[in-house]
Amino acid sequence: MKQIISRSGCPIASTLDLVGDRWTLVILRDLINGKRRFTDFLTSPERITTNVLTDRLGQMEQAGLITRTAYQTRPPRFEYRLTAKGEGLLPVIQEMCRWANINMPSTWEAPESFMALKPGAIPAAPPPKRS
Repeated sequence: MKQIISRSGCPIASTLDLVGDRWTLVILRDLINGKRRFTDFLTSPERITTNVLTDRLGQMEQAGLITRTAYQTRPPRFEYRLTAKGEGLLPVIQEMCRWANINMPSTWEAPESFMALKPGAIPAAPPPKRS
């Protein structure tokens, strides 16, 4: 996992250095929509590979966007949750949805329940399934 270093003090460049790759905002979207476990993220239609997912989750944790909590020790398995810093990107993601729907007609329309969410009001994850 590479450390995230900002290219400059520009707020746009600094934000892009953190979330401007092709996966971080998609993972944030999935977390906002209730995905919590590694295998959950692999079911997304964008088909992220396991090595890229591992790397991005580590970078996001290092940057303070998410937390990781063990739910199983053998083998070690984790659940991921947004921090307040990660939730703060919700309005940015929602605006990207609005922009894409206006300017890219073939894009999916985000559910109204997603578009109505506010930072701090993201629903808790459903209880884990017993296996």
